[in-house]
Amino acid sequence: MNTALRSDSMRGGDRAAGGSDLATRPEAATTRISLAVSGMTCAACANRVERKLNKIDDVLASVNYATGVATIDAAEDISADQLCAEVVAAGYGAELITDSTGPISSAPEEAAVRDLFRRLVLALLLFFPLADLSVMFAMVPATRITGWQIILTVLALPVVVWAAAPFHRKALAGAKNFTASMDTLVSVGVTTATLWSLDTMFLHADRTDIPDGVWDAFWSGDSIYLEAAAGVTTFVLAGRYFEAKAKRSAGSALRALAALGAREVTVLTRGNREMRVPIGELVEGQRFVVRPGETIATDGLVVSGESSVDASAMTGESIPVEVTEGMAVIGGTTALTGRLIVEAAAVGRDTKLSGMIRLVEQAQTGKARMQRVADRVSSVFVPFVFAVAAGTFATWWLLGSGVDRAASPALAVLVIACPCALGLAIPTALMVASGRGAQLGIFIKGHQALEATRDVDTVVLDKTGTVTNGVMSVVGVTVTDSVTEDEVLRLAGAVEAASEHAVAAAITRHANAVLDELPEVESFTALPGLGARGLVVGREVVVGRLRLLNDRGIDVPQTLSRAVRREERAGRTVVLVVIDGAARAVIAVADTVKDTAADAIARLHALGLRVMMFTGDNAYAAQSVADEIGIDEVVAELLPEGKVELIARMREQGRRIVMVGDGINDGAALATADLGMAIGAGTDVAIAAADVILVRDDLAAVADAIGLAHATLRTIKGNLVWAFGYNVVAIPVAVLGLLNPLIAGAAMAFSSFFVVSNSLRLRRVRFAR
Repeated sequence: MNTALRSDSMRGGDRAAGGSDLATRPEAATTRISLAVSGMTCAACANRVERKLNKIDDVLASVNYATGVATIDAAEDISADQLCAEVVAAGYGAELITDSTGPISSAPEEAAVRDLFRRLVLALLLFFPLADLSVMFAMVPATRITGWQIILTVLALPVVVWAAAPFHRKALAGAKNFTASMDTLVSVGVTTATLWSLDTMFLHADRTDIPDGVWDAFWSGDSIYLEAAAGVTTFVLAGRYFEAKAKRSAGSALRALAALGAREVTVLTRGNREMRVPIGELVEGQRFVVRPGETIATDGLVVSGESSVDASAMTGESIPVEVTEGMAVIGGTTALTGRLIVEAAAVGRDTKLSGMIRLVEQAQTGKARMQRVADRVSSVFVPFVFAVAAGTFATWWLLGSGVDRAASPALAVLVIACPCALGLAIPTALMVASGRGAQLGIFIKGHQALEATRDVDTVVLDKTGTVTNGVMSVVGVTVTDSVTEDEVLRLAGAVEAASEHAVAAAITRHANAVLDELPEVESFTALPGLGARGLVVGREVVVGRLRLLNDRGIDVPQTLSRAVRREERAGRTVVLVVIDGAARAVIAVADTVKDTAADAIARLHALGLRVMMFTGDNAYAAQSVADEIGIDEVVAELLPEGKVELIARMREQGRRIVMVGDGINDGAALATADLGMAIGAGTDVAIAAADVILVRDDLAAVADAIGLAHATLRTIKGNLVWAFGYNVVAIPVAVLGLLNPLIAGAAMAFSSFFVVSNSLRLRRVRFAR
């Protein structure tokens, strides 16, 4: 599956000096190539790959860290192999994505999470005994037993070599490209502490056998730092593991959207014979067959047949659409009744479903570039630490200290600067917030959601399934004097029980709830687009639209006519019931509002938020719902791209948007908004595209989610301030030789402890009702 090139990758700031002039050569023939990039551990990695690709003449590249996809517009003479080679040269894996590949596979993300989990488990199992023994042997020489060096080495090497291997690989790859990252700092710190400790234990054991008391051992530059090396590895692995779990779900929105499309299609040959072929073989202008229950393969025009089509996935319209000859249909929607012959009007990337996939992809790419603070400063912080460590060693050595004495403060600088607390600042807060959110029926996916809440001022709600229950229900029955309501429901319910239409199902469900049992219908006939008829206990019953009665010349009493006008003004679907040739009743059907919706809207207004409703439903139905729950601003009859355009326009005007939805058609809008919230009972696409999942089907969770996100963001800010402040204070102390690497390791552990304990305070967060 190809993905879209972000427009901001065309900006001059994203191009390397001397890069291609493809953007200024619109007449040049180009091809679009998509690569699956593996091995990226942070947004800085994506930027590195993007810069590497953009250095090639006649190439414009955009790399999506969330999905692991590089989308490249390149001159026709540039091959995919050449592009893959550039990515590999940057230290990452690359594989060409073709149309036959299908949706982006989650297998690489799954494998990465499993690999990190295995490394983290091993590190945890060995770190704790290693820390106890290392400190004991270093500070209390009398406890050293025969072979104590071997014991510490056996415990440490699996952690600092195998468990820390991802950091070492990234550091080596960065060194080849003359770049540095947090991985570089972790790798160098771990390696240096390990080598120093091995040298101390095996080559200079005479220096450590009899220190001058415990206090001298505590401050001595000849201590052992294996526990610091293993601790750095363990803590940073923990942060990477939880980050990888969040990243794994980032591409699921695209996979869920792609899964909507048909895999095969029944095409008509020239002899009108049916042939089942893969969807990739369907061409524009070719005719194909859609049977009841099948997904419409692509956008097209109905050539013959009639059917009710469930288009809610694409339009948000809760009521199935009746389509007949000459009407357009959308790929990814489902035919409920009747057989259709459709002529393909668009295939492949030109379909509306493909357009939705591109919208989600583009929106996710933009938000994936909101890097955490640690990633943004690593390019400056890491070289700075190395420079300080080297300067510290040189200064102490030039001042007359021996190599051993000069190495101790330099090593302390590297150890104290290792970003354990920095790596834990965000993941631990997110973990605790996720646990608290689960108790409140809220799931926060990642740091994007938190950053987006700072200036949120507008909440946009989808209607169907978000404000309403998403299920058609009978909301009113008007009868003439000649029949009772129960009698109408008994006869109409019996006829509609044989129909597959959503309105029919609502009437039958209501009749079964009111009455004990419904009679059987005989001589049932479906009237596509109009209604149905049948014989019930010897009486002829017709249930259908007003048009059906007009076509048959059946008079509608004034009482019922007024009821029809009243219900239609309220945005409800209206059917009439004809018994033995006379109109006897009007049944109104609608998607009902959730019980808690009005209170939730009032609470959002109390928070000072502007509340709007966007829907693909008709204007009457939308306004009726809005009036009922207190929403003043409504935009109805919107297609998915219309929602995206309106949200984008509002953001350009300076609004900070929260989008709340549940449908497939909401996926792109959820991804485009500053903060996307999906109802947990909604579709996989909406859940995957959103930043926050509302597990409980209650709009009050929207205000709770905003409050929890604010509290979590405050906690993360505190964690980051501590993590950076700790380094700012500790590094000068280490430079002055006042901080032994052993104490530096302990201080680093305390810093991590502070970050974790500060994050745990989120478990007690409360919200007023």
